[in-house]
Amino acid sequence: MTPKEACNHAMKYGPPEETRESICESPYFAYFHARDVDKGPKEDTRNAVCREPEYAYRYAIDIDQCPRDDTREAACKHPEWACRYACDVDKKPREDTRKAACKDPKCAYWYAKNVDKELRDDTREVACKAPLYAYCYAEVMDKCPREDTRNAACKDPLYAYWYALKVDKCPRDDTRKVACKVPTYAYL
Repeated sequence: MTPKEACNHAMKYGPPEETRESICESPYFAYFHARDVDKGPKEDTRNAVCREPEYAYRYAIDIDQCPRDDTREAACKHPEWACRYACDVDKKPREDTRKAACKDPKCAYWYAKNVDKELRDDTREVACKAPLYAYCYAEVMDKCPREDTRNAACKDPLYAYWYALKVDKCPRDDTRKVACKVPTYAYL
């Protein structure tokens, strides 16, 4: 019996134990089984969902309804789900979720803005690996120009232009030089 067939059977006839093993082969079906059939957490479904960061996060928020080390560890295998876990389940910053978020510039910026809600060198450093998020960090978090965010934003003419306009709020030779590589930004 496939995990889908086992889940459908359990939904229709109740949760017989012989279908659990088949259901737990899939994190997706284990999550829905726990939510819709078991209507609560069980160790076997939790172990199954912990193989996929997204379903570990969803299990923690919808079924456990509290943070747990095993679901957090599984969510931390992917930067986006680590951010969501910190924001929605832990509801506070933690070193392990921040470390996972800092594997991706977008997630590092998002973590600083929505979880830490404060300036941090580690999240800024990772955000500066992408011009868009360096610019966003400078405008939204720092609220002032900095050499590291400006240098990162200047790797792309569009963000060099926006950095000069929204963060520096004045023309500068370094942002002008990069922005002028694209005629549209040179004209603006």
